[in-house]
Amino acid sequence: VLLQIFDAFKCRLHDSNSKVTQVALEAMHKMVPLLKDSLAPVINMLVPAIVDNNLNSKNPGIYAAATNVIQALCQHLDNSLLLQPLCTKAQFLNGKAKQDLTEKLA
Repeated sequence: VLLQIFDAFKCRLHDSNSKVTQVALEAMHKMVPLLKDSLAPVINMLVPAIVDNNLNSKNPGIYAAATNVIQALCQHLDNSLLLQPLCTKAQFLNGKAKQDLTEKLA
């Protein structure tokens, strides 16, 4: 069930309407502390959805919300769950997003 929910939710993280994307990221930020390590089955799907476009967004609201979600993931999930998806994304990013993820990994 969790996989089905987040499969639908990840589309909101890529929505063409920036307000929808921002609200989805803000909702994700609230969900992470509640769900914690139960997000393990969907983390490989969520990290790219959170990072792609959002962490390099020129929209300050989306960038801040994406940064907050990454911070929440780092605070509330076992770091071993995050290592592989964050490393994978950091390899293929550029600009501020690459710098932000590299700092989180360090």
